Amino acid sequence: MVADFDIIIIGGGPAGAATAIQAARGGANVAIFEKAAEGRDKVCGDGLTPRAIGALQDLDIDLSGVHKITGLRMIAGKTRRELKWPSGGTFPPYGAVWTRKELDSHLLEAASEAGAKIFYQTEALPEIENGRVVGVSSGAEKWTSDLVVAASGAPGKVARMLGTERKTDEPYGIAIRTYVESPRHADEYLEASLAMRDSDGTPIPGYGWMFPTGNGTVNLGVGALSTMKGFRKLNLNTLCDIYRDLIADEWEVGPYLEKPRAWRLPMTAQKRNGLGWVAVGDAAGLINPMNGEGIDYSLESGMLISDLFLENPQTASDNYDKIIGERFDGFLRTGRRFSYLIGHPLILRSGLRIAVANQFMANMTLQVMGNLVDNSTPGAAGRVLRIADKTLGVADPLLRRTKAKQN
Repeated sequence: MVADFDIIIIGGGPAGAATAIQAARGGANVAIFEKAAEGRDKVCGDGLTPRAIGALQDLDIDLSGVHKITGLRMIAGKTRRELKWPSGGTFPPYGAVWTRKELDSHLLEAASEAGAKIFYQTEALPEIENGRVVGVSSGAEKWTSDLVVAASGAPGKVARMLGTERKTDEPYGIAIRTYVESPRHADEYLEASLAMRDSDGTPIPGYGWMFPTGNGTVNLGVGALSTMKGFRKLNLNTLCDIYRDLIADEWEVGPYLEKPRAWRLPMTAQKRNGLGWVAVGDAAGLINPMNGEGIDYSLESGMLISDLFLENPQTASDNYDKIIGERFDGFLRTGRRFSYLIGHPLILRSGLRIAVANQFMANMTLQVMGNLVDNSTPGAAGRVLRIADKTLGVADPLLRRTKAKQN
């Protein structure tokens, strides 16, 4: 029996769209099922790292209209450092801010132009027979495929059915964002305030951000890790207000243009693949614990599974899981373990001083915050990562036993 599609993708975000674009251009018969209406918005920080720009270039996406970002401004107390994105490396020397409504619409349009069929306002669920995913269903309708790609994020029915939900004993993040008007909307730096505190004065392992969109507004938000002291009492709306008041004069911001919206950032997945399916992007837990960013990983993982499927559909799922593990697991694991350390206020304060203490350490922080590091990174950054992975691996049991009280 011939399948209705070669690949069916559940979710029309960057991960799903990248999968579709790459696969359809390679000759595969592809469908995307997106439960929201066409043109939907997605709560996000809207920042694109140089790594994400590189992935979009690999997808031949037109970037002429995006607001380019040349570097990162890090603020820790009275210390400020403006660092340019590195040039001459693997990734382009610039990032961007592109609202998710515009980015996702642009990517889905590219997927459609490549030949992918898009079903909007259609909530699809995996169709499982004898332990294998054989397609999807929506209500009484069913479609078959050789591979189903879960690109629908970490929570929800799809994650529960496939077992891709986050590991409950691992850290995760939460974030909140809104938009404000500012005369600095065309600033060419992302700004990250690293020394955030909650309403009780407790240091927060996370940061506040100002991401200028270039269209008259700035994406204002705050994120925090679940390892912080008093995490369960943390009020994100209050934290957002605290941050707005902190930067209000310098950025000359107006009132919130919309009600701040919060979301959870899973940083693990119990499984990334199985018989007849794989998970990509957020659904695979591919989020940097140190900055909450995952768009670049979403694009890369989507392109990877498409390339592997086009090469050999039978081995694509297992090879995908292996390659993703080799490329990202060490870095992401190190970030999660490090989050236990900075959950302690004293260690966090000391860590912040070190992170911006000198040019070398600031450049290291830039590479981590910019998702410019993974298991294959050469040079000092790669060596530090590999040493940290081994060291924190030995210390992991102690880190978990002595983690900060979340109550």
